[in-house]
Amino acid sequence: MDGARVLIAGAGGIGLACATAFAYVGARIAIFDANPEKLRAASGSLTSECYLREVDLAVPEQVKTAVDAVEDEFGGLDVVLHAVGINIRKPSLQLEPDEWLKVLKVNLDSAFWLAQAAGRHMVPRRSGRIILVSSVSSQLAHPDHAPYAATKAGLNQMMRVMAREWANDGVTLNAIAPGYIETELTIGYLEKEENRQRLTSLVPMGRLGVPQELTGPVLFLASPHSSFITGQVLYIDGGRTLV
Repeated sequence: MDGARVLIAGAGGIGLACATAFAYVGARIAIFDANPEKLRAASGSLTSECYLREVDLAVPEQVKTAVDAVEDEFGGLDVVLHAVGINIRKPSLQLEPDEWLKVLKVNLDSAFWLAQAAGRHMVPRRSGRIILVSSVSSQLAHPDHAPYAATKAGLNQMMRVMAREWANDGVTLNAIAPGYIETELTIGYLEKEENRQRLTSLVPMGRLGVPQELTGPVLFLASPHSSFITGQVLYIDGGRTLV
């Protein structure tokens, strides 16, 4: 992966952990995020220079412009990782229309626009790796997760369709589906000890995961070693989906 040109959408949590791992193996890194403070924090925590850009990934025009700019800056892109997501934990009967649409825009719309923008460069070059961050919620029916679960299940099937469309063009698309990981997305929920204990009790390994445990699988899917793998969802969940 030394010298690989990598674009990561998401400057915190899983995205930052993966950026750190890619930088460690010598990749050139670009990071997109809608939050300038997260971008600054990511820049300060990485030991290598990276390209940072504030982008609203739910706006197709912004995504296309930003991806084109990174392509020009790096002379191409080898890997794109979408690690952006939000959750609004509410019973289905209490969800407001704007809440439903907000989760869809951040979690699903942005993944499509990013993959499309990257694919328009990768397909003509007949080379590229696109990796999306899904969730065990794409398979499990967690209460109070209706929009989040819908977006992650939709993400998986969208990825499969794109993977089939581009399989003969040298571009692979895969997803990782983390289980219960301690990130900024879950930190508020896990502050309550009863929530932490309940989630931990559902994991056969008996513990929660950390973002660094996702970086190895992401590096593998980004590497030449995964060249015959496309359209797959890799569950990284301590056995959660076994029960």
